[in-house]
Amino acid sequence: MASLNVYEMVTERIIKQLEQGTIPWQKPWTGVRSGAFNRVSKKPYSLINQAILEKSGEYATFHQWKNLGGHIKKGAKSEIVVFWKIIDVEEKNDKGEIEKKKLPLLRYYNVFHISQIEGVEPLKEKLNTEIEPIEEADRIIKNYVDREQLVFNECKSNKAYYAPLIDTVVVPLKEQYSNISEYYSTTFHELVHSSGSKNRLNRLETSNLASFGSETYSKEELVAEIGSASILNYLGIETKGTFQNSASYIESWLQVLRNDNKFIVSASSKAEKAVNYILGIE
Repeated sequence: MASLNVYEMVTERIIKQLEQGTIPWQKPWTGVRSGAFNRVSKKPYSLINQAILEKSGEYATFHQWKNLGGHIKKGAKSEIVVFWKIIDVEEKNDKGEIEKKKLPLLRYYNVFHISQIEGVEPLKEKLNTEIEPIEEADRIIKNYVDREQLVFNECKSNKAYYAPLIDTVVVPLKEQYSNISEYYSTTFHELVHSSGSKNRLNRLETSNLASFGSETYSKEELVAEIGSASILNYLGIETKGTFQNSASYIESWLQVLRNDNKFIVSASSKAEKAVNYILGIE
C-alpha cells in the first residue's frame, strides 16, 4: 500500500475521534503507566500508535497470538500500528551523478487486542507503587529546568507561556488551579514548547508567534499538547479534562489535519522527541 494511504488512514482515525469530541492523546485512566504495548516484546507503542489504538494494554499480530496458543474471536476487527521502513533509493544530483539516499516510508501492520483473543490469559498488571506521581512530576520539572538553565517562573498570573527570546516559562501558582493535574498539564505543555528552542531541538520558528487559530500556531500547540499528555500518562496522572479551551483547539486541529494528512504523524514524532528530551532519555 502506498505510503500516502497510510497517512490518510491514521489521519482519518484521529479526525473521527476529534469530531466526536474525544482527544485521542488524553487518557481517562490514572495510575497506569503502560498504555498500549506489544504482548511479545513488552515494549510500549509509539505516541502516534498510542493515539490511534482504541484500548490500553496488550496488542499483538495474528501470528504472534497464534504462536502464543491463542486464536482470534469470531468477528473481531483488527487495528493498525504504523512504523517507519527505511529504503535505499538512487537519485541523480545536479551534476548528473547517482547518489544513494535513505528514504523513510510509513507502513503499517494489523494487530488485535487481548480482549479479542481466546486461549491466552492477560498478563498480570504491575503497577509501580513505589513512585508517587506528583513527587515524580516535580522531580522531572526541577531536573529539566536545572539541566537546561531554563528560567521557570511560577507566579500569580492569568497566563501560561514560554518566551523564547528570554528562554523563560511562566505558569500560574499551583493554588490557582481547581485541579492539580491541570497545573502539571499546563506546565509540561510549556516545557514542551521550551524544548523546541534553537539551543535544544530547534523546532520553533519565529512564525510560531502567529496568532491563535493560524495553522502554524495550531501545529506547535498540537506538538505541545501531545507531549504534555504523554508525560502525564507516563506518570499515571489523569489527563482527561485537563485541557482548557478544548472546543476551540479541536476545531483548529481539525482544520490543520484536513489540510495536511501527514501532520499528525509528524507532530507525534516531534512530541516524542520533546518528551524524551525533557525526561533525559537518549
